[in-house]
Amino acid sequence: MCLLQIRMSKELEELSPLGDSGHGDGSEEETEEDDEPKICQVCGDKSTGYHFNAMTCEGCKGFFRRAMKRPAQLSCPFHNACVITKSNRRQCQSCRLQKCLSIGMKRELIMSDEAVEKRRMQIKRKKMHEEPVMLSPQQETVIEELLTAHQKTFDMTCAQFIQFRPLNPDQKSKSEYSGEPKTGRYSYAILHKSPPEDAVQRTASFASLSSPSSSFQRENKEKCLKGAIFTSLPHFTDLTTYMIKNVINFSKMLAMFRDLIIEDQISLLKGATFEIILIHFNMFFNEVTGIWECGPLQYCLDDAMRAGFQHHLLDPMMIFHYTLRKLHLHEEEYVLMLAISLFSPDRPGVTHHNVVDRNQETLALTLKTYIEAKRAEPEKRLLFPKIMACLTEMRSMNEEYTKQMLKIQDIQPEVSPLLLEIISKDGI
Repeated sequence: MCLLQIRMSKELEELSPLGDSGHGDGSEEETEEDDEPKICQVCGDKSTGYHFNAMTCEGCKGFFRRAMKRPAQLSCPFHNACVITKSNRRQCQSCRLQKCLSIGMKRELIMSDEAVEKRRMQIKRKKMHEEPVMLSPQQETVIEELLTAHQKTFDMTCAQFIQFRPLNPDQKSKSEYSGEPKTGRYSYAILHKSPPEDAVQRTASFASLSSPSSSFQRENKEKCLKGAIFTSLPHFTDLTTYMIKNVINFSKMLAMFRDLIIEDQISLLKGATFEIILIHFNMFFNEVTGIWECGPLQYCLDDAMRAGFQHHLLDPMMIFHYTLRKLHLHEEEYVLMLAISLFSPDRPGVTHHNVVDRNQETLALTLKTYIEAKRAEPEKRLLFPKIMACLTEMRSMNEEYTKQMLKIQDIQPEVSPLLLEIISKDGI
């Protein structure tokens, strides 16, 4: 065999699709479990097991599969009697293929492209199943920062609540509240039953006094309100003001919030404060009784009605609390939900939308990964989209809350300046 023939043979092998290229796919194989060295029956290289009914190496396995799937007219440039070895197996494809067939390699054992792809997907799914999802160090840092900020700014004992003005007008002092809900308060189970007569009168008065077609002037409103005052409004004003300060402090403890320009910080706070408060209070909601159990105090639907709020807000709010509470979220999931709400790039007044959007995407991905890593089936199934649906639902309630809050302030001006700045369209 001359050197020119050998060189030409090597060049043809490199251009041919039948050359060796590592591991081949689509073989029915059986690997020997003992430690004895096995020899490829085609070229003498180290064998990796039985492939297509014969003991071969990975190179010859791949060569045979490609030769059978893309048949070509192969011819020996010599005398059809080449001795195939590890060192020269690339020089004559025709003799190499004949050697494969002579040792019993079978074409019918080659898997189709569809079967190969199906097998690859099965292996991929099995690998993903076997390898548990893990939070990255960056994601763990985000969660730790959120937990620390929440625990330092929100008192889960609600001890400060008794320092607010009384929830009920007949309370003699702030410290005498017993913590037991009064008989006759509404729960969601009786939401659509007829409310007490005084509640109907208060609601009717609220609707008529806040209507643009009302014939009352402001002086007449104040006179009428002496008999129909929103008795729990002072308490809710103190409570809301206290919570707003906590929301601001919570946000300032987050590095990604501090990195924003001050104008975007203000816009995000104005847009998300109500939603963050709503999520926080869900942690205290009892899905069986429909009561918010806040340490020494307990709240129910009637308390919100006596503060002037109407069913346009209260009905969807109750549904939201039942829906979210039944998900039984971890504290980590709650704080991630708070942060996702805070970093909403579509809030009015936000200028650096891309920055805020990246932050929200990071938080959403962290929440999704946490659910995959920490939850088990079936509880984690659809949990992430359910949480995101609750976040979406709060947006419409946010708008209704602002409308009703402004009407309440118009009737009974006891809303705090900080709350008015939050719900106003002007900057804080």
